[in-house]
Amino acid sequence: MSRAPLPLSDMATALTLLTRLPVRARFDRTAQAAWAWPLVGIVTGAVAAGLALVGLALNVPPSVLAGLVLAAQIVVTGAMHEDGLADCADGFWGGFDRARRLEIMRDSHLGTYGAIALILAIGLRWVVLVSILAQPAWLVLAALVSAGMLSRAAMLGVAAALLHARDDGLSRATGRPGKRTAAIGVGIAFGVSAMLLGQGIALALLLTGLVGLGVAALARRKIGGQTGDVLGATQQLAEIAALVALS
Repeated sequence: MSRAPLPLSDMATALTLLTRLPVRARFDRTAQAAWAWPLVGIVTGAVAAGLALVGLALNVPPSVLAGLVLAAQIVVTGAMHEDGLADCADGFWGGFDRARRLEIMRDSHLGTYGAIALILAIGLRWVVLVSILAQPAWLVLAALVSAGMLSRAAMLGVAAALLHARDDGLSRATGRPGKRTAAIGVGIAFGVSAMLLGQGIALALLLTGLVGLGVAALARRKIGGQTGDVLGATQQLAEIAALVALS
């Protein structure tokens, strides 16, 4: 029997890689399963939206509810993308050459640049979420799911476009997705988000695309390629961009 070109097991692989959900997965085709990364955004977005809708029904103040939604997203993903953003900020601006930047990025200690990046990123997400939570329930769901998908599509694009900057590490171990794999994932993210938002997707798509291009250019100049931290930073910045557009 021929194997399905996009096996459903790829979704489990993507969930295991990008979240802390207790999912059993196979890892013999991790790079090929990268097309499912945007589908992880459906799961994280649905979790956040479910909590948001319950909170709105219980009249939880939007400022408090936005914090709870952020906390839920961070718990589900294990803060891996936030960690990548902080490591990139520390390494890119704390080192004076490629080797030193990569060394700083591997260091588990949080530096000044990383702390500032986290404060700004979480603060921006909180402010924008407060605005989104004031919208009708269907739009809250559409915005959170679409932002989750589009940000991971940007991450997928960067992973496919850049060579690995290290000879080891998570990104190297999981492999580099091919351009066809990336195109499938980006197409799925665009298609589902377009169905949810209609013409409202245009600005979100533009901003997340610009973020992906910007991070890729910066990573190529600073460290000569991509790492897991670079992909995490891409996801965080692209999600902020999408939420800003959808707010």
